[in-house]
Amino acid sequence: MRILLFTGKGGVGKTTVAAATAVRAAEAGLRTIVCSTDPAHSLADAFDVSLGDRPTAVTEHLWGQQLNARVRFEDAWNDVRSYLVEVLDWAGADTVEAEELAVVPGLDEVFALADIKAFATSGQYDVVIVDCAPTAETIRLLSLPDVLGWYMERVFETQRRITRAVKPIVQRVTGVPIAGDNVFSAIHRFYDRLDGVRELLTDGDVTSARLVVNPERLVVAEARRTYTYLSLFGYHVDAVIANRLLPPELDHPWLTQWKTAQAEHLAVIHDAFAPLPVLPAELANEEVVGLAALSMFAKRLYRDSDAVARRANVPHFRIDSGAHGELFLSLHLPFTARNDVQLGRVDDELVVTVGPHRRSIVLPDSLVRREVAGARFVDDRLVVEFV
Repeated sequence: MRILLFTGKGGVGKTTVAAATAVRAAEAGLRTIVCSTDPAHSLADAFDVSLGDRPTAVTEHLWGQQLNARVRFEDAWNDVRSYLVEVLDWAGADTVEAEELAVVPGLDEVFALADIKAFATSGQYDVVIVDCAPTAETIRLLSLPDVLGWYMERVFETQRRITRAVKPIVQRVTGVPIAGDNVFSAIHRFYDRLDGVRELLTDGDVTSARLVVNPERLVVAEARRTYTYLSLFGYHVDAVIANRLLPPELDHPWLTQWKTAQAEHLAVIHDAFAPLPVLPAELANEEVVGLAALSMFAKRLYRDSDAVARRANVPHFRIDSGAHGELFLSLHLPFTARNDVQLGRVDDELVVTVGPHRRSIVLPDSLVRREVAGARFVDDRLVVEFV
């Protein structure tokens, strides 16, 4: 089983790359499903077929899906939806407004995670390919298992007990609808569907993320930040795809400056992301739409190699022993400086904050009994000393 996550800045061509990779895998005889987590779906446009909220056959060995959060919300969270509509109605929203506002932001990511896990564990597919939303939404998607796990373990049951205790008083005094056990049970049932999804997506032998970039300064800068955040949450990036390169045979004075700039940015990509392989994809002379065009694109991109095989292995976490009994936990954080990182310790967790993203790392028993003595950067790894 292989899971491939394709992400990148909006407009870099990640949908084309994801669809082409899916076609390549299907041509190799692998049962492949490709799904889109981007609310602005374009996967169906790439295949030039209609795709629904459930797996739809595209060609032999290949299925596609475009997630519809509203349909899923009604199917899976009907009790939660009914409660939200009731609260909004009590607050003064009319029926139409209540129905619209009851779709909670971020549900696309939650349902997508559940789908990815279901596909991977169903036994029906050999390869799951995910056309992710632009980078900010992708980071939110992949950080959800940590966030939801923290909430369910530390807050959920306490909130449930408090709600039971205050429900009679609050309803008598204010009349505001209070969530019942059916609402909490619906949330818990859905969370259970996500159980194990983090372990699945951070297993480098199973799941790889691939960054799609164009040779442009802003795109490369965002890809570097994305690589840092993916590493923070323990996801394995195994390749960078440099898309829309001007072919060398194009020789026109008007393009000279563009080709020079692209060459400079491509050199930066190779240097910055080493040792990750960089796969070049030249700008096509026509729209890459339909199975035939996608197949040709994939052939140029992957040549004779296996499109779904793991292409790099950069370890994220490592624990090493020191000469005097100290232990060192190192975390792979590329493109990160010392001033960009904040560290905290809460009981048996190490809290690492990089930019706007925070992750709580549960420490193994060998480190829980020790204190943090300091931290430093060694190359692209954050090394935390425990004594």
